[in-house]
Amino acid sequence: MRAAIVGAGIAGLACADALRAAGAKVTLFDKARGIGGRMSTRRATTPHGEIAFDHGATHFTVRSSGFRARVAQWQADGCARPWLDAGQDAWIGVPTMNAPLKHMAQGHDVRLGAAVTALSRTDAGWFLHRESKRSGPFDIAVVAIPGEQAAPLLSLHDFGMARAAMTAHSRPIWSAMFAFGQPLGTTSAFIRGAAPIVCAVQGNARPQRAAAEHWVVQADWNWSEAHRADDPAVVCDLLLSELGALIGEPPPEPCFAAAQRWMFGQPSGSELGHLWNDAIGLGACGDWLTHGFVEHAWRSGHDLGAAIVTARALAGVER
Repeated sequence: MRAAIVGAGIAGLACADALRAAGAKVTLFDKARGIGGRMSTRRATTPHGEIAFDHGATHFTVRSSGFRARVAQWQADGCARPWLDAGQDAWIGVPTMNAPLKHMAQGHDVRLGAAVTALSRTDAGWFLHRESKRSGPFDIAVVAIPGEQAAPLLSLHDFGMARAAMTAHSRPIWSAMFAFGQPLGTTSAFIRGAAPIVCAVQGNARPQRAAAEHWVVQADWNWSEAHRADDPAVVCDLLLSELGALIGEPPPEPCFAAAQRWMFGQPSGSELGHLWNDAIGLGACGDWLTHGFVEHAWRSGHDLGAAIVTARALAGVER
């Protein structure tokens, strides 16, 4: 079985793992330059050396048995470990947040910088279109990207899926990254904030990170929506001031500052879990079909992969 997956975040990779375990040949396409999605890491050169900022998901929780087994394997392979500063069931990737996804990508055919603009289906199978290139044919196609981006790809092939994607509403989240030449006046490495701050995370307090003092400050979606069109430099200034209010004293002048706007940072979510049309071999997964957490995204992709394997196995028996 030849499978194409649009999106190499945790949902797409979890689906790919399940399909590969059943013997499928999987190709993943992602528009980004690196693996990770919202578990991405941004590397920056600062006066105190290179720093890798975990500027997306700050951590992930582990509560279901299937995901617990997956994370246990990550831990055994040295790419994840608990981080109690964020809670008893909190985990992070090591040495960077995207390390588990890089580990998952090993052995898969992942094509980065490959923005898929359309899907088409012929008697030969599915084809993926990206600018002047066409890839295929594939027996099945899976869309594992935010609902707003998935809707145009699904709309010509399954109206029910497209409608589900069109009803998904994601809100933006701003993340600001700061490096300092001296420690901040706080002993907490993970500070849960009050509006407009969701949390502030001391990166150098996390295992296997750069020693230079560096922080990530994430705003809530209401503030991020109100400042959606702001220049990143303005966002940095505003969130630096909010960080000072959070720790109770003005922070020192940062030697590095940058901001990332996650346009689809907080999906509205649903209870659909995943979508699959066996008649045409088209599926969709992602946190917009569940809830906006790493574990839910993994389960969406994993469960879709398992559903595809079961459906195709039964179809083979019937034939």
